Amino acid sequence: MTLSEITKRLLASYARKGGINHVDGKNLPSKHVVAGITLDLLRLLFPGFFDETLIHSSEIEGVTAALLESVLTRLENEIKKSLEYAPTVGTIDSDLPALAHNLTVKFLGNLCRVREMLETDTEAAYNGDPAALSKEEVIVAYPFIEAVAVQRLAHELYLENVPLIPRIMTEWAHTRTGMDLHPGARIGTHFFVDHGTGTVVGETAIIGNHVKMYQGVGLVAKSLAAGQALRGQKRHPTIGDRVTLYAGSTIMGGDTIIGAGSTIGASVFLTSSVPPNSLVLLEATNVKIIPKASQEGYVLDFQI
Repeated sequence: MTLSEITKRLLASYARKGGINHVDGKNLPSKHVVAGITLDLLRLLFPGFFDETLIHSSEIEGVTAALLESVLTRLENEIKKSLEYAPTVGTIDSDLPALAHNLTVKFLGNLCRVREMLETDTEAAYNGDPAALSKEEVIVAYPFIEAVAVQRLAHELYLENVPLIPRIMTEWAHTRTGMDLHPGARIGTHFFVDHGTGTVVGETAIIGNHVKMYQGVGLVAKSLAAGQALRGQKRHPTIGDRVTLYAGSTIMGGDTIIGAGSTIGASVFLTSSVPPNSLVLLEATNVKIIPKASQEGYVLDFQI
């Protein structure tokens, strides 16, 4: 088959399956550009940790000013494209450049507040993990810090109803860290996810202060069978302050509330609320050690 024939077949496919084309419409934000902006935002949040070379204190003002100017220009352009794709109600095309600029400046003005939240997350990670040698190790090596930093940044844009970009940012972090933290989730201070892989936090989840989670925890909806009819509804659980969620636990439903001070054991599957200071465990019964004649050693036979 020749390239000419392949081209004709693809064009025919475009004509038949137009629902996954995006041509002759508004320009979408660039995933590549948004990824680069997000990395530069991490450089602004954690100066010296995401840079190739050491930044000396004597040059940090110039480096910061130059980086802010670059991010402002690029992010403003991507936000403008997002607003053109899904404009704010009541705006007209001539308003969009000014709106994009104002939203970008407001977002960048919130970076200091985001840094304050991330300082509590770093503290929680260091204090909560005896394997951590230093806070520097937490920032430079732990996937959690990168994932939660991007989520907190994206959440600021989500609150301003900026389309597309917040989700592009968190999905970029998802591919890098294995943690899927939706930009809509409301996450309190001193948050820490140990190990992190497989963590899922849904759009309408609410997480209190001083919450610790382990790998594979899911804060998810009970059912998405109603599809788009569920848009805007509280679908994901609320986690109170000082709650610990151990590995593989799944908490489901918008009405589900985990009371403050509670501990949810590993692999627990919850679809209903628990009161404050609860301990919820999945108990194994009738545990037997059975010798295996064909292999050395033993296996545990669990009946749950």
